[in-house]
Amino acid sequence: MRKFWLLFSQTVTVALALYFVTATLKPEWLGRAARVSTSNGAVGMLEATSNNGSGGLTPAAGSLAAAAKKASAAVVSINTSKIQRTNSKRSDPWFQFFFGGKQGQSQDSPQESEQQEQMGLGSGVIVSSDGYILTNNHVVEGADEIEVILNDSRRAIAKVIGTDPESDLAVLKITLDKLPVIVLGNSDQAMVGDTVLAIGNPFGVGQTVTSGIVSALGRSHLGINTFENFIQTDAAINPGNSGGALVDVNGNLLGINTAIYSRSGGSLGIGFAIPVSLAKQVLQDIVKDGAVTRAWIGVEPQDLTPEIAEALKIKPAGGSSDVAGVVITGVMQGGPADRAGIKAGDILISVANKSVGNTVQAIAAIAGQKPSVPITMQLVRNGKTIDLSVTPGTRPKPKAKR
Repeated sequence: MRKFWLLFSQTVTVALALYFVTATLKPEWLGRAARVSTSNGAVGMLEATSNNGSGGLTPAAGSLAAAAKKASAAVVSINTSKIQRTNSKRSDPWFQFFFGGKQGQSQDSPQESEQQEQMGLGSGVIVSSDGYILTNNHVVEGADEIEVILNDSRRAIAKVIGTDPESDLAVLKITLDKLPVIVLGNSDQAMVGDTVLAIGNPFGVGQTVTSGIVSALGRSHLGINTFENFIQTDAAINPGNSGGALVDVNGNLLGINTAIYSRSGGSLGIGFAIPVSLAKQVLQDIVKDGAVTRAWIGVEPQDLTPEIAEALKIKPAGGSSDVAGVVITGVMQGGPADRAGIKAGDILISVANKSVGNTVQAIAAIAGQKPSVPITMQLVRNGKTIDLSVTPGTRPKPKAKR
């Protein structure tokens, strides 16, 4: 028995010694994910090593590397330039004091004017192998030249196919071979709490990926666009991210990053993205027709709050104490709504069998219809529900900003 224990103890001692030597000098033989690295007698440090046997890297559990890699190739940087003529002399107060106001002297004479080049930065997303790129209208608005830089460092001058200021979207096109294309996701299925990635070119430092969650859905009344149905996220979005991609954990496009809430210009964890469902519709309209055509009926809507309802002595249909709908405060004479019999004071509660609870929903529901195609609108007038057939016209284009 004594010999047995002596043999056992010697075997264990030798095994431990071999394990210690192997773990120190050749840890990869043991399948460990770290190795000791030394350089010129410096202190040894643990470095991560491949443990998949193929020489590649294995993402850590919960890593979003696969989603980032899938989407990043299709996210581009956009550099814009705009030539602005300025009058160097006449902007000088002393020049204006002594020489200003002379008749027959042009304010923009060639001798007194100079050109200044304004540069802009933004991002975009390649959505088609044909070279179509989605970005924000405010990124390319007024630009004389637009340069697109791919993640593989290729460059191309982009052509503006069309813009839609009311949704702040624009479609560009480049001509290059073998373009990476992002996969479109389903923003209608997004839920608060979903993990998302924001990919873009913040501050012009180069492509950057940040992560967060969907903080809220259907954000509106922000005063950013005419049509607002934003996805809110706490993924860091900064200047230069505009037009970039908001993607899900599978690397599919959920939205186009558009705006941030910030008092300093940097990210405060409140960013907004245009849902891909809207962006896809705008893209298709612009590529097909060169512009987005929306319906319009010529009314001035206002949110129907309990206070307004009480002031106007309006009682909701069915006698419910909850007020839902949009009060029509004005009707354009001779417009589609006027011809259909809609009157000021009516409460609009549904458009084409789709309920509307505020002005944003009402405008979006009407704009989403086809011009010249009759639709049914349900209203409350004098406490009674009525259905009217309205034939929308084409929504007038917004006035260009000066």
